[in-house]
Amino acid sequence: MKGTRKYKRNTSAVWLITGLVAVLSLVAAACGGDAEEETTTTQAAAEATTTQAPATTEAPPEPVAPVTQGPGGEEATASGEIVLSGDEMAQVQSGGYTAALLWHTAGAFTDAVSQGARDAFAELGIEVIAETNAQFDAAQQANDVETVLAQDPDIIVSLVIDPVSGAEAFRPAVEAGVQLVFLSNVPEGYVHGVDYVGVVTDDLAAMGMAAADLLADALGGEGKVGFIFHDAAYYVTNQRDQAFKTWIEQRYPGIEIVSEQGLADPAAAEEIAAALLTRNPDLDGIYAPWSAGPADGVLAALRAAGASDVAVVTLDLDTNVSLDLVEGGNIVGIAADEAYALGRTMALEGAYGLLGKDAPAFTVVPAIAVTADNIVDAYRQSLATDPPPEVMAALGG
Repeated sequence: MKGTRKYKRNTSAVWLITGLVAVLSLVAAACGGDAEEETTTTQAAAEATTTQAPATTEAPPEPVAPVTQGPGGEEATASGEIVLSGDEMAQVQSGGYTAALLWHTAGAFTDAVSQGARDAFAELGIEVIAETNAQFDAAQQANDVETVLAQDPDIIVSLVIDPVSGAEAFRPAVEAGVQLVFLSNVPEGYVHGVDYVGVVTDDLAAMGMAAADLLADALGGEGKVGFIFHDAAYYVTNQRDQAFKTWIEQRYPGIEIVSEQGLADPAAAEEIAAALLTRNPDLDGIYAPWSAGPADGVLAALRAAGASDVAVVTLDLDTNVSLDLVEGGNIVGIAADEAYALGRTMALEGAYGLLGKDAPAFTVVPAIAVTADNIVDAYRQSLATDPPPEVMAALGG
């Protein structure tokens, strides 16, 4: 009997334990289901949040265009802003004034600048009494100043060959009250509005950027290029060169400047270009800092190497590079200035001086991107003349 009761007690305990376990299992299952559902919901929300999150990729920065500055860091003023009113023109025309043109050299560029100045002076009733060519000799230029001053001009327009010695050479003109307008250079130590009226030159940055655009267009925006820059402290060529490099690097990521070489002596251009080709046999293009001299040397090196597929850009219109361009040679484009407009602007600023009207310290004329398609119009706009006969013949004209 004891054994039976003991069995019954154990049986009851088992049922009790079994019941408790079942209850606890139901509670645990219910809690576990809530937790699983909460976890699933949280994960789904996270996934939904991740799916709906906006893209965070940043757009590449916009290219920052280089800006032309004067030799002393002056801000550039567009030549189109140099104007005279009808009353101002009438006042100058009635003054019986004279002017002299003292140039650094002769050539197509100087001829165009001179013609622009002469035309503007004629419209203003100002007689041009002298025009000189110093042949890049600073001592000769000093003699030209002395000779011209004997004719008592009211205005002198000139490009100063050497800013240091030029300061002394042009000092007698300053002391005589002559209105001085300079092309590109300023005599060392001269003060704007006191010693001279203004300085006029090209939009240097625009020329460099135009050269970059021309080369990039020829290469389809991709390729390896060599960069030959003017290795001398001259703000005109320095700014043009730097603008080309900056614009290529900022605007054309598919183009890589694989080699840079300074050029101090234009006669070394052929040797430099030949070395570029040797070091970079897969070169696609070359930048030459100006046409007559550097670009001629580059073309000679390319022809010697049989590299007819290397594209070349340069600056300033010249017969040889123009002919190569229209004949489909290595030259793919030329960045030029408006030389005729330079002369006109200088003459107008000379009239500013006569009137006591303040002129900007630094004025620039527009740049022109020259291709084989627009070369005739470009010559007329830049140099106020047709291209040379051999270029016209190559065009079939």
